[in-house]
Amino acid sequence: MRVHPRYHSAFLFALALLCSSFSALAEDDPTAKQIMEKVDALDDGDNRVSDMEMILIDRHGNERVRKIRSMRKDKNEDTLSIMFFLEPADVVNTGFLVYDYDDSDKDDDQWLYLPALRKSKRIPNNNKSDSFMGSDFTYSDITSRDIEDYNYQLKKEILVEGHKTWVIESIPKNKKIIEETGYTKSIAFIRKDNYVVIRAISWVKEGKKQKYMAVNKLEKIDGIWTPTEIQMTTKRAGETQHKTILKFHNVKYNQNLNESIFSVRRLAKGL
Repeated sequence: MRVHPRYHSAFLFALALLCSSFSALAEDDPTAKQIMEKVDALDDGDNRVSDMEMILIDRHGNERVRKIRSMRKDKNEDTLSIMFFLEPADVVNTGFLVYDYDDSDKDDDQWLYLPALRKSKRIPNNNKSDSFMGSDFTYSDITSRDIEDYNYQLKKEILVEGHKTWVIESIPKNKKIIEETGYTKSIAFIRKDNYVVIRAISWVKEGKKQKYMAVNKLEKIDGIWTPTEIQMTTKRAGETQHKTILKFHNVKYNQNLNESIFSVRRLAKGL
C-alpha cells in the first residue's frame, strides 16, 4: 500500500496524509511543491512482504497486540495491497484489501473481510475517516492522495534528532478532501538527506483532537528507506487519548507475488 506521498508498507501510506491541512486562502509555494514531488517520487520498492505488530495502547497504558501479515504489489502505476490478521483470536482471519489507483479521477477501493460475518465489506468514501481496526490510523490513511489535490507551504527548516528537516504545511484545495481524510490542518517534517517524512502533526476535523506521527526507526533495506517502527498518538487538550505503534519485521522486497493474491475472493480465503 501507499499514500500520497509514496511509502514502503501498508500503513506507511498514512505518513503523507498526515501532511494535509486546510486554509481557504492558501496558495502553492513552488519550493514546497518541488520538495513534495521528490517525496512522492521516492522508490518504495515492489513485491513487498512483511510481518507487522500493531500495538494499541489506551490512556491508562493498557496494551493490546495484534499480529499481521502484509503484502504489496505494483500493477503498472497502481498498487495492490492485502493484509491478514493472524492473532489474537478476536481478529484472526480478518483481512483488508486495497486497490490504490494512480488515476486521480478514480476513487481507491478498499474491502474489509470480517470472518464472523463471512463476508467482505467495501469501505465507502464517507467512512474512510473512521478508525481502522480500533487504531489511531484511519481507512483514509491507508490509501493514496493525489499530489495535485494540495497546496504546499514551506514554513521553516529545523533539526529533528540531529537531522535537517523542512517543515511543510499541505493544504487541501477543496472540502471534499477534508471530509474524506478527516483532517483539517497538519504539518510534516521531511528529512533533507532522503526526503522521508519523519514527524507530522494533524488536527482532526471532529473532537478537537490532534494526531502526532513519529517514525521511531528508519532502515535502508535493499537500498530502500523503510520505516520499521511508526507511532501515532491521538491527543486532546495536550493529553494522550490513545496510541498505536506499528512494528515491521522480516521486510522483504522483490518477492514472487502473483496478482491473484490481491482479490476479494482471496481475502475471504485468508492465508
